[in-house]
Amino acid sequence: MESAGKPIRCRAAVARKAGEALVIEEIEVWPPKAWEVRIKILCTSLCHSDVTIWKQSAGPGVVFPRILGHEAAGIVESVGENVDEVKEGDIVIPVFQSNCEECRDCKSPKSNSCTKFPPQLNSGMPRDGTPRFMDLNGQPIYHFFNVSSFSEYTVVDIAQVVKFNLDFPIDKACLLSCGVTTGLGAAMKTAQVEEGSTVAIFGLGAVGLAVAEGARLQGASKIIGVDLNPAKFEIGKKFGITDFINPSTCGEKSVSQVILEMTDGGADYCFECVGLASVMQDAFNSSRLSCGKTVLVGVEMHGTPLSINSYEILMGRSLMGCLYGGFKPKSDLSMLANKYLEKKLHLDEFITHQVKLEDINEAFELLHQGKSLRYEGLDKDGICDVRCLGSPKRGRKAACGEDRRGEWWKWIGAGDVSEEDKNLE
Repeated sequence: MESAGKPIRCRAAVARKAGEALVIEEIEVWPPKAWEVRIKILCTSLCHSDVTIWKQSAGPGVVFPRILGHEAAGIVESVGENVDEVKEGDIVIPVFQSNCEECRDCKSPKSNSCTKFPPQLNSGMPRDGTPRFMDLNGQPIYHFFNVSSFSEYTVVDIAQVVKFNLDFPIDKACLLSCGVTTGLGAAMKTAQVEEGSTVAIFGLGAVGLAVAEGARLQGASKIIGVDLNPAKFEIGKKFGITDFINPSTCGEKSVSQVILEMTDGGADYCFECVGLASVMQDAFNSSRLSCGKTVLVGVEMHGTPLSINSYEILMGRSLMGCLYGGFKPKSDLSMLANKYLEKKLHLDEFITHQVKLEDINEAFELLHQGKSLRYEGLDKDGICDVRCLGSPKRGRKAACGEDRRGEWWKWIGAGDVSEEDKNLE
């Protein structure tokens, strides 16, 4: 491409200050350095983690201005030195979970961690710490989760780039970049839910619904959803939820007591997808005493410690964490893609709303209210040579080379961690 090796001017949604509306402005995206890839973003999703960091004015990794967004799919515009894994024109998914394929953990089947590039809120690129974004006044704009997909172009380290099947719908590929994959993997990879087992899921946001979908694919016989929003039951049925508990209607019984009665002694697998220590405790207490497994998927942001009775661990209950579902991006995402193409995996059902690029702040508000989950954006000129979103009508894709002017953004899902969810305790 003529732009290779040169700065690119494009639009981005820039978070200038904590909690303030994102600003759509023109920026410069610098060329990729060694081991880096510059990507033209075709679709990007809004995760609750974006909203959480956007609202924080102080703490580790908090810096402004920055470009948020870490769930996306795009096309390679150019590559830096030492990059031979992808080339110009390849369809790729940038992911926050590094996978260098060289370190001890990347080579181990026991872990999906990467010791070379551990997860952290870098403000620049992982290898040299410097940003690749600049505003038109020459001031740096910082990165988020090493992806920063709320820009028409971004630069990502090759350790966080996954080459994808050209035949896979680009708007669905975006879903596999973080939240949906995390939930699927929690059930399929981390817990390894067995056929006929019982499952309880605390919090039916995007991740919780994806856990249900993963448990469904694994053949679970009973999948209990726990959420304060009664509308989540009907939504959850699409993903395999068989039973629903609203904690506010349990009367004098605790949620754990209700689940113990429903499952004849406790669920085989419990998943906490809210990120509250009190809910983690409820999930643990809802598992079967002799062999129940509880998986923590939500991130506890309040620093509240979790207190577990060691006797219950001794009796057989177990507790474990889960990052990115335990999946290794470069080797496992293709499996999920194949399941979708084989019509086994539900992804379309996550799609609900659309808003325009200039209305991205409305998308933040919808997520905060628990009314939606993800949105996807289109590139600036509206033309590309892969399948992509074509119009505000749900599910329509543009044919190759079709003009997609209009800057439509798709919102995916049915609710994430809303204020109501945070009060699940």
